[in-house]
Amino acid sequence: MTIQLFISLLFGVLFLLVIIFGILEPIYLLLFNKPFYIHWYPFSQKLKSNQRQILVNYFPFYSRLSPKRKIYFEHRVNVFIANYQFIGKEIFITEDMQILIAGTYVMLTFGMRNYLIRLFDKIIIYPSSYLSTVNQVYHKGEFNPKMKAIVFSWEDFLLGHATSNDNINLGLHEFSHVLHFHCLKSNDPSAIVFFDEFNEVIKYYNDPVLNNELTKKKYFRLYAYENQFEFLSVILEHFFETPHVFKSSHPELYAHVAKMINFKEE
Repeated sequence: MTIQLFISLLFGVLFLLVIIFGILEPIYLLLFNKPFYIHWYPFSQKLKSNQRQILVNYFPFYSRLSPKRKIYFEHRVNVFIANYQFIGKEIFITEDMQILIAGTYVMLTFGMRNYLIRLFDKIIIYPSSYLSTVNQVYHKGEFNPKMKAIVFSWEDFLLGHATSNDNINLGLHEFSHVLHFHCLKSNDPSAIVFFDEFNEVIKYYNDPVLNNELTKKKYFRLYAYENQFEFLSVILEHFFETPHVFKSSHPELYAHVAKMINFKEE
């Protein structure tokens, strides 16, 4: 068999597999409400030991992962840093900053196959609260779609990691807004699942009876009830910061959120 014939056969087989996968995955998605696969990295990129230690120190989520899934997590952190521009405003961008921000994003999207979102291409960091160009008000963080930017006050971003059980995490909050916008527009399998479960989650905001149940228990902070976007971001903060309390207080809502982001308990 000539090399040319072998290559032709190889491409033919690969093309056939793509066609079959394109037919089978929608069926799998319909039956199991999740993509056929999430992680597949032929050449995974590992973190250096000092970088990995940042994840150990600041991300209980990472520490609970199996050794194989820790490799997946580290690979995604590396890819995230390589794909987005970090811009410091009156502050020097360090490797620690990049790892903390990337780790927060990867944690939120770890159950999704297509996790790199093109609604933003840069992360702008200020030392503390900054004057937003959107409304000329001082902000701690924001998602600016026109600028394709996520903006953080570094002081407030760090506060979100300093206390891991206060249900306030600026990084998770702002990245949740981006994820929400992405999944409203995208038709990839993870986005479809997210959108379907979001429709169930948002009932707890829109339905007076369900909403009353939430407000009575006072588990979610009042900012959750500002609008639908803030509701989603706040409950995702609670989901990652105090999951056991969330699950015991509102088990059905917790289950919908877990399905929405394809969360797998270790």
